[in-house]
Amino acid sequence: MSASDARPPGSLVIVGTPIGNLGDLSPRATEALRLATVIACEDTRRTGRLLSGIGVRGTRLIVTNEHTEARVSEHVVGLIASGESVALVSDAGMPIVSDPGAVLVAAVIAAGLTVEVVPGPSAVVTALALSGIIGDRFCFEGFLPRKGSARDRRIAALVTEQRTAVLFEAPHRVARTVADLTAALGSDRYLAICRELTKKFEETWRGSLGDAVEFLAAREPRGEFVLVLHGAAAPSDPTDEDIEAEVARSLRLGHSRRDAADEVARRLGVSRRRAYETAVRLGSGEDGPDQAEPEQPGS
Repeated sequence: MSASDARPPGSLVIVGTPIGNLGDLSPRATEALRLATVIACEDTRRTGRLLSGIGVRGTRLIVTNEHTEARVSEHVVGLIASGESVALVSDAGMPIVSDPGAVLVAAVIAAGLTVEVVPGPSAVVTALALSGIIGDRFCFEGFLPRKGSARDRRIAALVTEQRTAVLFEAPHRVARTVADLTAALGSDRYLAICRELTKKFEETWRGSLGDAVEFLAAREPRGEFVLVLHGAAAPSDPTDEDIEAEVARSLRLGHSRRDAADEVARRLGVSRRRAYETAVRLGSGEDGPDQAEPEQPGS
């Protein structure tokens, strides 16, 4: 075959698919799946049912999940370079969002080939819209680690996170996750529990974390869950009494006035001068060379 007969490069088309209701598949997404010569998918059975529902048959499917993605990416890049149109789908919703696809997309981009996207349903924004929480600023936590220090760190970060947080959870772990959140964040934080979004038995429960523990304990959780957690309240400015109490505590622990001021300024977010003046006032006796320490530039 001569160079003039070679097919032009194809493209990778990221296609958002329904999260439960086939009626949510857009006409553009349907067309993209019909035109694709290859479809990279998580599970051939689930994607096969989707394609059957829109009358698409015979399209080649390549399993691209967390176990195979790295291995098949080079092959898919070769297909696109040879002129194939490859659609990338997940089992539900937008690929890459807590689903495989990022490795493949990066490989196609690195090869200088075209990547397109056909937006579609997303459990993240669907749950956020249902929650009743203002969604101007939010973060997506996905699935928390199942155990260990990684899980503890992620939950600890939510204690002071002021943005609304959206989490995914499996039915057999959702009660434990809500209990762990309650233990760390307190029982009053507002939570929306969204289950089986867009499906026949869709349900949204709204209330406090403490009440959520009781709600989940009273039933057997079934289906797929999305948790929407209200953000933490913005911290108020520390009062003189707050600073004095923290400085006094640090001094009682044997810290010098300088070290006490450093620690309290860092923890409470106040100026070092303010903390140091409090330490000088509370301190007794000589405190070494930092007794009359001047404010450092930029403090």
